[in-house]
Amino acid sequence: MLEKITLIRGRAVPLRGEDIDTDRIIPARFMKALTFEGLGQYLFYDERFDEGGNPKPHPLNDPRYRGATILLVEAGFGSGSSREHAPQAIKRAGFKALIGESFAEIFFGNATAIGLPCVTLAPEDLEVLFQAVEEDPALEVEVDLLAKEVRFGDRTAPLSIPEAAREALVEGLWDPIGELLEAGELLDEFDRRLPYPRRAE
Repeated sequence: MLEKITLIRGRAVPLRGEDIDTDRIIPARFMKALTFEGLGQYLFYDERFDEGGNPKPHPLNDPRYRGATILLVEAGFGSGSSREHAPQAIKRAGFKALIGESFAEIFFGNATAIGLPCVTLAPEDLEVLFQAVEEDPALEVEVDLLAKEVRFGDRTAPLSIPEAAREALVEGLWDPIGELLEAGELLDEFDRRLPYPRRAE
């Protein structure tokens, strides 16, 4: 059984900008690795560093947000190509949830499949949260998938997430490949009942 993801609590980093695509999230030249290990260091690389590798002004370079585990984004986040490296880079950079106005469908699916919840708020609630975090980087934010709400300060805002994705996360069923691997004996039994052809031993 995978981890049941019901409540994410932590500080947040605000990332302004609509329609941030996957090429900005993780530039294509960093996708040559054979595994996803280490991708976190390349998250938003071209926006965070100049050609000489020197840091540029960017929320992820701001020491006030160091250690944040929730990423605040705006509308259309994760658009563009379907590269699964984008949510992998976000997760491996230490983020445990995203809160935004809307997410690209394929990005959302790829994120859910690695246990990275992407929830949406009404635009007015999201703007209040953005401003609160920008004013107080130490503000704690809670994403409650059971209660379907985001809490910060003395405020509570209802969140939205497709019910199938929410159930998969809270029940620990968010990785379909992992589920198949864990179901080895059941697959073998099913295979034995098939008349033809059978899997190779």
